[in-house]
Amino acid sequence: QVQLVESGGGLVQPGGSLRLSCTVSGTIFGITMAWYRQAPGKQRELVARITTDRSTNYLDSVKGRFTISRDNVKGAVSLQMDSLKPDDTAVYYCNNYTTTWSWGQGTPVTVSS
Repeated sequence: QVQLVESGGGLVQPGGSLRLSCTVSGTIFGITMAWYRQAPGKQRELVARITTDRSTNYLDSVKGRFTISRDNVKGAVSLQMDSLKPDDTAVYYCNNYTTTWSWGQGTPVTVSS
């Protein structure tokens, strides 16, 4: 069973940056990968996805601030988050976009002054 381990979250002030990382126990070759987030009291939402040819899509509210990337050899997916806002506060998860694997623990991000 594929295991997902997210890391890199933390407390940051508005306008700050964080880089999230996700390591996958299996291969990600040929798989569209994605980052999701779930804020307190809200449903999980898709933040960004990246295809095998590195085409990307983003949630409108993060366009121009977040950048998703992948390393197929390492089996890793990253999310660079800049100009963070309080509304970005959530637990962030990565997963297979097409066929959802079991969810990891996620990494919490808190944007607050």
